[in-house]
Amino acid sequence: MIEFIETTKEFQVGASTVTALNHINLTIQKGEIFGVIGFSGAGKSTLIRTVNLLEEPTSGRVLVNGKELTTLTRRQLREEKKNIGMIFQHFNLLHSKTVFENVAMPLIISGVKKSNLEDQVKEVLAFVGLTDKADRYIDELSGGQKQRVGIARALVTKPTILLCDEATSALDPQTTKSILALLKKVNIEYGITILMITHEMEVIRDICHRVAVMESGRIIETGNVLEIFSTPREETTKNFVQSVVRDEIPSSVYEQLKSIETSKKIYNLKFIGVDVGQPIVSQVAKKFAVDVNVLFGNITELQGIPFGHLIVELVGSDKEIQKAFLFIQAKNIQIEEVVARESEHTNYYRSGSRYAVHG
Repeated sequence: MIEFIETTKEFQVGASTVTALNHINLTIQKGEIFGVIGFSGAGKSTLIRTVNLLEEPTSGRVLVNGKELTTLTRRQLREEKKNIGMIFQHFNLLHSKTVFENVAMPLIISGVKKSNLEDQVKEVLAFVGLTDKADRYIDELSGGQKQRVGIARALVTKPTILLCDEATSALDPQTTKSILALLKKVNIEYGITILMITHEMEVIRDICHRVAVMESGRIIETGNVLEIFSTPREETTKNFVQSVVRDEIPSSVYEQLKSIETSKKIYNLKFIGVDVGQPIVSQVAKKFAVDVNVLFGNITELQGIPFGHLIVELVGSDKEIQKAFLFIQAKNIQIEEVVARESEHTNYYRSGSRYAVHG
C-alpha cells in the first residue's frame, strides 16, 4: 500500500518557490494498478518519485507498506527500496552491458551470490520473453524489447511495488499494447501493486483499476476507471476522456445543427454494460410519434465493460419528444440534451458545458 498524507514538494528556482505537489492526500491499495494522469507540469512525475525518495517531500508524509521511508536508517532504507521497482520512459539502461548484465545490476549492487543471481535473472528474462536476448547488447534491441529489459530489471529484486514513470510514451501504439499486457501479467501473477504515471488516457483505460487526475500540483479528481470515463466532473478530466471516448458531434453534421427548431431536439445517450445491447432507437421510433436520426455513435470497452455514446436527433412535437426522453431515462440510460448556442464561432453545448464542437 502507498499512502500520501498532506504531501507537499517545493523547489527553489532562483528567487522563486515552485510548488510541485500541493497537500496531496491519496491512498493506493495493495495489489491494484493505479494511474495518475495530468498534463506536463501537473506534478505527476514528482509524485511518483517521492515514493522511492528520488525526491524527498518538503512536508507531509509518504507511507510505503506502512513505513515512512524518511524516518529509516540508511541500512533500513536500502532494504525497503528493494521492495520498490521502477521503470522509466527512456529505459535508463547501460549500453555497454548485455541484457543479462543490465537485469542483474540491482542484484550485483546488493551483493547477491552469483549462483542465486543467475537463477533470478533467468527467471525474470523468461517472464518478460527475452530469454533468447540475454547476451545481446542494448543497442541491438527494439524499443519494446528495451522496455522489457527495464521491467525485468525492476522485477529481479522481487518487489511488492512497481513504479512506472511514462513507461509507454516512447513506444509506438502496437508496442504499447504489448507492454501494457505484460504489466497486467506482472500485476496478476506476482500480485505487485503498480503505480503508473502517464499523460495517455488510453493507458488508463486499458490497464488501470483506479485513476487520479492531477493539475497544478493537486489531485482534482479520483475514481475507478468506469466512473471517470462515464461521468467526469472536472474540465481537465473531460478533456482527457474525450481523447479516447469520442463523443463530440462530427463536423460533417454541422449544417444539420445550425438551426435547431422547437420541433427537434438532440440528445447524447450513454450506454454502460448490458445497456449497450438495448435496441433503444428502434423502440423509441415504434412507441412514439418521433423520427429518430442517429448523428454519431461510439462504443469502447472499460475493464471488460462495454461503454458507448449515441447522439440522436428526435424530430416531432414537444409532447412526443418529452415522452421519448422519459422512456429512455426509465431504461437507466444516461441522456443529456445537446443545446446549440450561436456566437461568432458556433459552439455546441451539452447540459450547460461546452460540447467540444466548433464551427
